[in-house]
Amino acid sequence: MKLEIEDIEHIADLARLHLTDEEKERYADQLSAVFDYISMLNEVDTTGVAETCQVTELEDVVREDVVAESDEETRKKIIAQFPDKVGNLLKVKAVFDN
Repeated sequence: MKLEIEDIEHIADLARLHLTDEEKERYADQLSAVFDYISMLNEVDTTGVAETCQVTELEDVVREDVVAESDEETRKKIIAQFPDKVGNLLKVKAVFDN
């Protein structure tokens, strides 16, 4: 699968990356090679092979999601260390463009 420069520009835009023309060319070639390899893997006969999520037999250790109140001292320490704040609110950069 040959990726075009427009594809790379679209991917870079989604990832909020600014690429030079040379980087766009290089990444188009590299990603095209990766997709070609994936296409080769799709030709392998996997009949009778069980689906596998992961092979290490590790298990997720999860805890129940419980809302807990933090003490006032901890909250004040967090607010004091935050670089940009308005009163007790922490100010962060916008995630989405307007």
